[in-house]
Amino acid sequence: MGVPAFFRWLSRKYSTIVVHCTEERSKECNGVRIPVDTSKPNPNEVEFDNLYLDMNGIIHPCTHPEDKAAPKNEDEMMVAIFEYMDRLFNIVRPRRVLYMAIDGVAPRAKMNQQRSRRFRASKEGVELVEEKSRIREEILGRGGYLPPDEIKERFDSNCITPGTEFMDNLAKCLRYYIADRLSNDPGWRNITVILSDASVPGEGEHKIMDYIRRQRAQPHHDPNTHHCLCGADADLIMLGLATHEPNFTIIREEFKPNQPRPCAMCGQKGHEIKDCQGVAREKQGEHDEFADAMPTSEQEFIFIRLCVLREYLERELTMASLPFPFDFERTVDDWVFMCFFVGNDFLPHLPSLEIREGAIDRLVGIYKDVVHKTGGYITENGFVKLESVELIMQAIGVAEDNIFKKRKEDDVRLRRISTGPILPDQRSVCPPGPWRQRQT
Repeated sequence: MGVPAFFRWLSRKYSTIVVHCTEERSKECNGVRIPVDTSKPNPNEVEFDNLYLDMNGIIHPCTHPEDKAAPKNEDEMMVAIFEYMDRLFNIVRPRRVLYMAIDGVAPRAKMNQQRSRRFRASKEGVELVEEKSRIREEILGRGGYLPPDEIKERFDSNCITPGTEFMDNLAKCLRYYIADRLSNDPGWRNITVILSDASVPGEGEHKIMDYIRRQRAQPHHDPNTHHCLCGADADLIMLGLATHEPNFTIIREEFKPNQPRPCAMCGQKGHEIKDCQGVAREKQGEHDEFADAMPTSEQEFIFIRLCVLREYLERELTMASLPFPFDFERTVDDWVFMCFFVGNDFLPHLPSLEIREGAIDRLVGIYKDVVHKTGGYITENGFVKLESVELIMQAIGVAEDNIFKKRKEDDVRLRRISTGPILPDQRSVCPPGPWRQRQT
């Protein structure tokens, strides 16, 4: 899930942390596809040592994509997962380790969140079906045109859960995939491949972080190891910072907002289901030969360079006139801890803290005051000083009233812009009773 709006805020404030990936494409000669030689130097002009794949971020878009036709069966899903992994390996080209982590049994707090999310999704799905049937009857009743309502077998994404037959089949297919690539791909021959499937407890990103921490504790660990983690969750940025590795990069799909989606009723783009008018589709091509062709384009990837983000944070978090020596690594831990207040996979965010309203900048200002008052950092060796957290909570509480008042004013202003000003003769919309009597 990650932290809503965190990556958008981060990429806008520190724009140079984002770099577009250079991807070498396979070529075709006389009808034969020539694969990319991944043993050659990386076209992105940086050599990565370790690649970590949070597999659930790959499984979900490959099994039920939003921007293209869904796979017809389980075999096509596995092929889509393999092709996605090949693209990532082609871009990153790790030289030492490839670590694949599938979510195992989650902690209790995450289970509770998953359960509520899935119940809500099921409820919304039933409501969507009822709304579609109602709108279909209305459109057909007034003479509109709609394509026949086909009954499609829908893939249940709830089977992407530890203990299901689908996850067991996925683990077997991934073992076959690894054996095939180690035997036939020259870029795989000198690397160590680790697969942590759903039978190993813990979330994928946490298993990856545990592996990195264990490697850091080894006496032969190379501090210049360049790590690359694949995942779309924003909390991976915080986990990467928490490792304190100087060379850490995150690769993810480029986010393109406001992409048009087809209407769930008629299948045409440009409107939502509630605005569907039942207009016949325009002919695609001279003989409608492109009717079933979905315009798709391969998703581009970007690098998030945490080494550059660390430099930004060092400039922003540096504090003068401290009664103790400034330790940047300790401030990074404190910054990651404070970001939990705006939400993560285990804790609900505080209602007065919204990233879109500058909550993190507000927290940084409060943090600097607290550090000067207490004469120390908030966290130490993974433990939190509750006295310092209490001071932060008190400072947030002082600002809460102003935050909620500003939200109310903004909401009223937006309503006036959309509906026009409230005139005196419009007071009759108030419900009858003592409240209306006081107004009149």
